[in-house]
Amino acid sequence: MTQQYKHILVPVDGSKEAELAFRKAVAVAKRNDGAELHLLHVIDTRAFQNISSFDTAMVDQVTDTAKKSLDRYIQEAHNDGLENVAYSIEYGSPKVVISQDVPKELHTDLIMIGATGLNAVERLLIGSVTEYVTRTAICDVLVVRTDLENK
Repeated sequence: MTQQYKHILVPVDGSKEAELAFRKAVAVAKRNDGAELHLLHVIDTRAFQNISSFDTAMVDQVTDTAKKSLDRYIQEAHNDGLENVAYSIEYGSPKVVISQDVPKELHTDLIMIGATGLNAVERLLIGSVTEYVTRTAICDVLVVRTDLENK
């Protein structure tokens, strides 16, 4: 019996790695008839804590940019024949939101996430979201490193 995934979560952040994960997730969702593809963008609110002139306009601007990007992803998925696709924008620590909070809420059975774009020193100092998700997620995780032709 083949594993069937019904609720696929794809965190997207505008990176090349996230784009690869999105493309492969669309293909996986199409192969898993009736699967829901859910795109997630997490705005790391900790990034705003160090800004002395913090105001909500900054968060609103980041949110609007994320919405435009997610709308584009949704349209691409629809153009590729996928109907059951949605997105959400969450606020907080990306590591916890991606690995725990949203998968619990959506009953996610697969997270498809892009490989980290960090170099070795950055991973050592701040840690990789992808690495954290693979260690702590409550469901299966597929780390995407290649395009649809596996290159």
